[in-house]
Amino acid sequence: MRRLTSVFGGAAEPPKGGNPDSNTLISDTTTVICLDDYHSLDRTGRKEKGVTALDPRANNFDLMYEQVKAIKDGIAVDKPIYNHVTGLLDPPELIKPPKILVIEGLHPMYDSRVRDLLDFSIYLDISNEVKFAWKIQRDMAERGHSLESIKASIEARKPDFDAYIDPQKQYADAVIEVLPTELIPDDNEGKVLRVKLVMKEGVKYFSPVYLFDEGSTISWIPCGRKLTCSYPGIKFAYGPDSYYGHEVSVLEMDGQFDRLDELIYVESHLSNISTKFYGEVTQQMLKHADFPGSNNGTGLFQTIIGLKIRDLYEQIVAEKAAAPVEAAKV
Repeated sequence: MRRLTSVFGGAAEPPKGGNPDSNTLISDTTTVICLDDYHSLDRTGRKEKGVTALDPRANNFDLMYEQVKAIKDGIAVDKPIYNHVTGLLDPPELIKPPKILVIEGLHPMYDSRVRDLLDFSIYLDISNEVKFAWKIQRDMAERGHSLESIKASIEARKPDFDAYIDPQKQYADAVIEVLPTELIPDDNEGKVLRVKLVMKEGVKYFSPVYLFDEGSTISWIPCGRKLTCSYPGIKFAYGPDSYYGHEVSVLEMDGQFDRLDELIYVESHLSNISTKFYGEVTQQMLKHADFPGSNNGTGLFQTIIGLKIRDLYEQIVAEKAAAPVEAAKV
């Protein structure tokens, strides 16, 4: 999330002087609120009722809608806080209306009322294979969990994920799919990734990014004199497709960068990336080289989407500013 908000300037940080366990991030222009704060049951309450946090019954969607709408309307709210450390529902915090409001969490597109408030929506779709590989790396290597307990944890949440979380991606304006690489046969480590940026056509203020020639089907291996590639290399692809009945454009990257400063070569072949100057994508990636995903498509596509959202925001602001003038002329 910090990669996205940094495009608008200023570091996103927790509220100063507030709850140290707050999930909110605030910068000069953006406020990011976590929808976990609208859990209606604490950790003990969910256990007693036999529901997970993914279950809509454990969340207050009426309050979520009312407060997101109020903030968009310029009204401050006392937003609840779900404490991920203690599992308790903490006292609320005051959220003042920002220029740009970002909501993130498990259910941003579940409730149609909340969904209709969104100017642009993104869904991060991590495949089961990559999730499993990442969870093994984290929980076995860092936390000492057994393979059996990891599998049980994943399987316990899967029915609710399939029922309540995964279907939301059909409503997203852009989807970032994180998949196993196809460059390494039978890879199960999840360290090298194939990432797809699925962009819906016909979204107001948004024009999909394309590689070389808009609407064509492209496969490109850029490794050579201008891009350093160690094993297993890098492969890009682009083309039109269909996603849940919608026409989409899909940009794909498989593999990882060895040198971020050479990303400018790839950037120069991408169009509709909404940069303000040549090399801005590369500059943003270098600026946040220590962020997760900086050497692969997850970081690249998040950066590009951040620039696209900045452009979308500027178009919305310009349209609102012009509306009274046009009305006066009439």
